Amino acid sequence: MKNLFNAILRLVVKIALHGYFTKIKVYGKENIPKGKAVLIVSNHQNALIDPILIATHTDLKPHFLTRASVFKKSFIATLLDFIRMIPIYRVRDGINNMEKNNETFDKSVSILLEKGSIVIFAEGNHSNVRNLRPLKKGFARIAYQTLEKYPELDLVVLPVGINYSNHRYSGSKVSLVFGKPIKPSDYFPLFETLMTSAYKALEPLVTTIPDENYERDLEDLIQNRIDLTEPKKVREFLFKENSDPLEKPYSRPYFSNKVMKVLHFPLYWIWLWIQPKIKDKVFYATFKFVIGLVMIPVWYGFLVFGLPKLDLVEWSFSWAFLGLIYLLANRNGQE
Repeated sequence: MKNLFNAILRLVVKIALHGYFTKIKVYGKENIPKGKAVLIVSNHQNALIDPILIATHTDLKPHFLTRASVFKKSFIATLLDFIRMIPIYRVRDGINNMEKNNETFDKSVSILLEKGSIVIFAEGNHSNVRNLRPLKKGFARIAYQTLEKYPELDLVVLPVGINYSNHRYSGSKVSLVFGKPIKPSDYFPLFETLMTSAYKALEPLVTTIPDENYERDLEDLIQNRIDLTEPKKVREFLFKENSDPLEKPYSRPYFSNKVMKVLHFPLYWIWLWIQPKIKDKVFYATFKFVIGLVMIPVWYGFLVFGLPKLDLVEWSFSWAFLGLIYLLANRNGQE
């Protein structure tokens, strides 16, 4: 039942993701291992969107290490466990809780010993800033604990870069870039060596804008219509390596965006109500996606079936048709 539920959920969410984003590009799928224990190490820029992109665009059916603070309520904890999420505790969760990570690591090792897969966002936190932050040693600890129990296990670390043209808005683009796997056994038992190797493997997969003059460089990239989901193109532009920006500057689809909001006003009102309550802007896309996932079927169901029952047949299909047209036209592309 659990596997069937996850399979159906992945399909529904994958369809919804392709509605939320203009384009989802996947590179390096040939690097995804088969029949091996896989520790997926990724950058983390977009809260819940990051793990569901990985879950729906690989056949690995991974478990996820997720910050423990979201497991506080028993109902939520049960639900998260059902969809293969495992709590990981940080210092901010309390020093006494850090010991609970031993159980988390033991469960992770058990999954890998069965040639399962685990996703860990090794930076340790999330940020909309486009660069790769230093990696924490949690993934290396899991890898080495697994090898200590089963030295002959075919275990690999799979680096994955996730890059967004626009973190906070629907209608943008995203890319997943799978790098070549790393064998932790080649570095065992040296933590720092494995972490350095993983960082070097992950760095070229992630769009990186240097901290110095970050905002100015980002605006230059946008105005020159450089695809922010393509790390190589961003590097070429920033460092003037064979860059060839488009002549036409980028402009946001202002009119279609406003019409789209009018045609979907219940969803927009829900967002306006929720937005002030979100303390961390990295979660903006997560809440927008969940609102759309739940409410768009409800809203279009009302338009197609509810309005005719209110003797508004002439409004029903025309409103639904225009809504879909402007939903597709509202493509924000860049920041």
